[in-house]
Amino acid sequence: MAAALAISARPRRGMTPARWGIYGFLLIAALFFLAPLYIMLSTSLKSMDEIRLGNLFALPLAPTLDAWRAAWSEACTGVSCEGVRTGFWNSVAIVVPSTVLPILIGALNGYCLSFWRPRGANVLFGVLMLGAFIPVQVMIYPLVKLLAAVGLFSSLPGIVLVHIVFSMPVMTLLFRNYYLGIPQELFKAARIDGGGFWRIFVQLMLPMSTPMLIVAAIMQVTGVWNDYILGLVFAGRENLPITVQLNNVINTTTGERLYNLNMAATILTSMVPLLVYLVSGRWFVRGIAAGAVKG
Repeated sequence: MAAALAISARPRRGMTPARWGIYGFLLIAALFFLAPLYIMLSTSLKSMDEIRLGNLFALPLAPTLDAWRAAWSEACTGVSCEGVRTGFWNSVAIVVPSTVLPILIGALNGYCLSFWRPRGANVLFGVLMLGAFIPVQVMIYPLVKLLAAVGLFSSLPGIVLVHIVFSMPVMTLLFRNYYLGIPQELFKAARIDGGGFWRIFVQLMLPMSTPMLIVAAIMQVTGVWNDYILGLVFAGRENLPITVQLNNVINTTTGERLYNLNMAATILTSMVPLLVYLVSGRWFVRGIAAGAVKG
């Protein structure tokens, strides 16, 4: 009798009005965010004659990749007509060291502040967190003067160093909070077994940090790749990232504005962050839940 009452007391699962409302809201939200991507993609596959017809949401009648080829290797960015190809590889050259180095340094900082706790660790952590709230624009002029003084202004090492500096507060916070969730007994057992500072970090902490490493990598790749102002100021003419070249492509107009080429260039620019989120998005959620909100 009690079992029957318990079964009957369970809520029935079905399409209630509330559930219909949730699904409807999610569908509308998805359409709202996907509509611009659809318009960009369909416009990039149309010819200019078809675009002039004004059918914004219509599928391409004769899809063509001419705009994509022109955006990659022929579009003019000022006086240069090499497309966004050069900017793409410049961004790759900037993103790789600006992702690997801050993650390693941030993991090392978080490891020190969580387990070894040197004298003044809390003060150091507070100073790092204060840096996270300083606007980038405030630091541009001092950094320009500093990098110019040491001969790194308008160079690839200079822009990488700038990205490392601005990423340190967030990277340190992520790894410190993640390591605070690891039992201290595990660290003490490693110390009893003879593990030193570097051995514990490399053989124990880093392998356990996979979720947070992925979170940090996603944040760094997307942040550095999408950066415009720092690349424009610090990278130099020979190392301009793809975001700066995209701006030059769209704003360089001689005669007719080529909307299909502009859309193709924009999609090429955003391709890397989109792929990063699509491939490792679930790891991002897991990593945030595992440690980014602890402490």
